[in-house]
Amino acid sequence: MESLKKVYEAIKNNGFDRQTIELIDNYANNIQDGKANFYRFNLSEHAGLCKAGKVLIGASIVASYATESLTASSNVEGGEGKPANWQIDELQEELIEQWTKAAQLWVDDSEQILTETFGPKIAQGAEAKVYYKEGDNSVVKERASIYSTTQKALDAIVLHNYLFPETTMHVVGFTRDSDGLLRIILTQPYVCCKRLATKEEIDNMVFAKGFHDNWSGQGVNYVSDRMALEDLHPANVFIDEISSKPICIDCIVKFV
Repeated sequence: MESLKKVYEAIKNNGFDRQTIELIDNYANNIQDGKANFYRFNLSEHAGLCKAGKVLIGASIVASYATESLTASSNVEGGEGKPANWQIDELQEELIEQWTKAAQLWVDDSEQILTETFGPKIAQGAEAKVYYKEGDNSVVKERASIYSTTQKALDAIVLHNYLFPETTMHVVGFTRDSDGLLRIILTQPYVCCKRLATKEEIDNMVFAKGFHDNWSGQGVNYVSDRMALEDLHPANVFIDEISSKPICIDCIVKFV
C-alpha cells in the first residue's frame, strides 16, 4: 500500500502532471508484473484485473483515490457516515476524465473514430454500443455505467474477466457520448453465435462457478458468497459455433 499512498499523495499535491502520470503507469505495471496487488481484489480476481489492461488499472487507482479523498474530507468536516454514491461517482468521473486527457487516453468524437477504425455500429443497448468490421476477431464497445459508481463499473469488467475469460474485456480509453455520459472504450473477442443459450445451459454454466439462483430475478439473477450476477438471460449468453459451449458476452456482475 505504500506505493499506492505515494500515488495518492502525488494526485493530491500535483494533480495529473507528468510525474503523477508516470507514478500511476509504474504502479499499473507493477500490478501486471505481479509485484503489487490492488486491494479491491483477491489473488484469483487479479487475473481479471491484469487482462483488463493498464488503462483500467490506472482508472481504478484514480477512482479509489477519489473515494478516499472524499471520505477523508467528509470526516475532517465532521460529516457522519460515508459520502453518498452520487458524490463519489461525480468525483470519480471528474478525476478519471482529467487523468485520461492528461495521459492521452481520452477520445473525442469517439463514434466517428470507432466507426472509421473498427467498422459500423452493429448493436446498441442500455449499457453498450458495439462496433464490428466483418472478418475481425474482436468487437469494440463503448460501455456506459449502469452501476452506482464508476469504480463499480470498472470492478464489473475485472470480475467479468475473472469469471468469463473467453470473452475478456480489454479497456483502451474513455469518452463521453452526445448525452454527456462517460463511456469506457474496450475490445472483446468476437463470438460466432450458433444460437442463444437455454436457461438450463446458463444454470449449468454459472452453477459450476459457484453461483446459485437467487430466486428473485425470474431465473436471470444468481449469487455466490462474494459476487452477484444479474441480467444473465439468453441474449447475453451465446452457444459458441466452434466449441458448442455457452459463452457469456455481457452481464451485470458486482460484489455482494
